[in-house]
Amino acid sequence: MDLEGRRALVTGATSGIGRATAEALAAEGAHVLVSGRDERRGADVLASIRGVGGEAEFAIADLSSSPQVRALAAEAGVLDILVNNAAVFPLSPTEELADETFDEIFAVNVRAPFLLVAAIAPRMAARGRGVIVNLTSVASELGQVALSAYGASKAALGLLTKAWSAEYATAGVRVNAVMPGITRTPGTEEWGEEMLEQIAQTVPLGRPADPTEVARAIAFLASDHASYITGATIRVDGGRTAVL
Repeated sequence: MDLEGRRALVTGATSGIGRATAEALAAEGAHVLVSGRDERRGADVLASIRGVGGEAEFAIADLSSSPQVRALAAEAGVLDILVNNAAVFPLSPTEELADETFDEIFAVNVRAPFLLVAAIAPRMAARGRGVIVNLTSVASELGQVALSAYGASKAALGLLTKAWSAEYATAGVRVNAVMPGITRTPGTEEWGEEMLEQIAQTVPLGRPADPTEVARAIAFLASDHASYITGATIRVDGGRTAVL
């Protein structure tokens, strides 16, 4: 999956799936723009990538802010690969979810990818090539307690994936999604080991994914090995959505 000479932007790339994706793309030769909100964590990712000979730079951005999203798109310039990974997923019963939390979920999970694609996909189209990979979730298909707004936001991103694939395919831009199931990340580890284990029991493979397992699917879609794949969703969920 040689990505030598290609330029990639990964949002939410300072931990979890985003970090694993940035490291995987860099390992394949891509120059990676690591986006996140925390400069210290960003520096740690850069050190990890550069320490094994990869190329990367950091771009700070709060994706709940439209002006900052547009600034990130401008800083990114012309890209070969865009990975819309950043997301927020607070657990809350519907009746307890604050208005501002609901707005943040849709700002980060839906509006930010929309604005990035609106700015970056036309540049890809002008060159006749490019790849966009969106991160959805099994919560977009399975009703889950305390994740109603999050699941709805990821369902929206899944539909956008199909719409964008239709919109940009004739210009040589491929748009796909990766749908992770429960994955062991700093965010999910905050839920506690007991909850992670309970969720893992609903997964046919019987365990959470490691972020690198999701990153490999993203790297595949970003590569020329997936040259005839667009509008698709790859499920990296341990079989969760294949069973009741």
